[in-house]
Amino acid sequence: MKVLVVGKGGREHALVWKLAQSPRIEKLYAAPGNPGMAPLAELVPIRVDTPASEREKLNAEIHKLADWALNEGIDLTVVGPDDALAGGIVDHFQQRGLKIFGPTEAAARLESSKAFSKDLMQRIGVPTAVHRSFTDADSAVAYIRQQGAPIVVKASGLAAGKGAVVCMELEEAISTAQDMLAGNAFGSAGSEIVVEEFMQGEEVSLFALCDGSHFLTLAPAQDHKAIFDGDKGPNTGGMGAYAPAPALTSELHRETEERIIAPVLAEMQRMGCPFTGVLYCGLMLTGEGPKVVEFNARFGDPECQILLPLIQNDLLDIIEAACDGQLDRIQIDNAPRACVCVVMAAEGYPESYPKGMAISGLESLTGETEQVVFHAGTELRDEQLVTNGGRVLGVTALGDTIHDAVANAYKAVDAIHFDGAYYRRDIAHKALSRP
Repeated sequence: MKVLVVGKGGREHALVWKLAQSPRIEKLYAAPGNPGMAPLAELVPIRVDTPASEREKLNAEIHKLADWALNEGIDLTVVGPDDALAGGIVDHFQQRGLKIFGPTEAAARLESSKAFSKDLMQRIGVPTAVHRSFTDADSAVAYIRQQGAPIVVKASGLAAGKGAVVCMELEEAISTAQDMLAGNAFGSAGSEIVVEEFMQGEEVSLFALCDGSHFLTLAPAQDHKAIFDGDKGPNTGGMGAYAPAPALTSELHRETEERIIAPVLAEMQRMGCPFTGVLYCGLMLTGEGPKVVEFNARFGDPECQILLPLIQNDLLDIIEAACDGQLDRIQIDNAPRACVCVVMAAEGYPESYPKGMAISGLESLTGETEQVVFHAGTELRDEQLVTNGGRVLGVTALGDTIHDAVANAYKAVDAIHFDGAYYRRDIAHKALSRP
């Protein structure tokens, strides 16, 4: 088979790395890919990463990639980025007879419109935070004053994982809402906002591979959004992750499947937009049980980097079954181990940061079986690997326990260098502190 992976970050590198292990794949491609993928896949210089709000430009890129896929005889396409899904890449590929893994534009609204997903949950009784949606700043401010702080203000659209602001003070919430709706914070993604209650508890992530009717869940994971140790500072796209997360017990895992995932998939089917692809459930474990913080319509980053190394199946078999509506015939076999990813970021991220810093030390990890480094923001300049993004590398390691995986990951981090490299030193701290 010829398989194409769409995207250029750490999540897509992990997908390429896992798919490359399938004996059924004759040729693997990545569009546009990154230097880390080059030994495993042929890089295709077509970038389908224009924000979904720039519809005309994104459509042109999607058409160009579909033309290439048809000419090349691609048998399966796997989509990583949210913008491409929200922009209708799945619809377009399917219309042209190309098999593709991911939700349609209508189904991807579970991520691309927080207002849509919150209203859906409220309608069918899926547990989530009490909320209201707004497009008018005065109405939003009046509601915020009525509710008080702490309170959460979210851009309804896609905001690269940074669109949720937990406001501990009333004035912060008011200014955040006004800034979003004025278009200053997240552009068109903030033209509608969701204001919701502040939920207390521990956050975990549960990913479901879906075929429209059936689903299979992966090991529970925990992401680290805040930039600084101790979960302090502004949100990022994710500074690290680990799995399995012990906070989501087998009982809570089952409750999430029954009370959240199954009803949402059934409702999407009823609405005529069945969900095929990866459904990310961001959960808050409250005193009343798991509640949905948000949905994503694709693998998380860096959660993808820790979940795929744990899967012992051929990923191609799982994805094909999902595309064919046959996930009920598949069982996921997870290794009884732990996996940890530490993100090495550029100095200054998530604000402005420099690019072009030379990266060294990766060669010392060549051949390691317990450690793998996924490229996120890198490029080659004159045959030198340099930084080219805020999140640069996802240093990932397996271990028999969380403790072992953490130790292996930081051992690999210590071997890598680039000027200004920053990383959290407490990834998996909640698991490590459990009795």
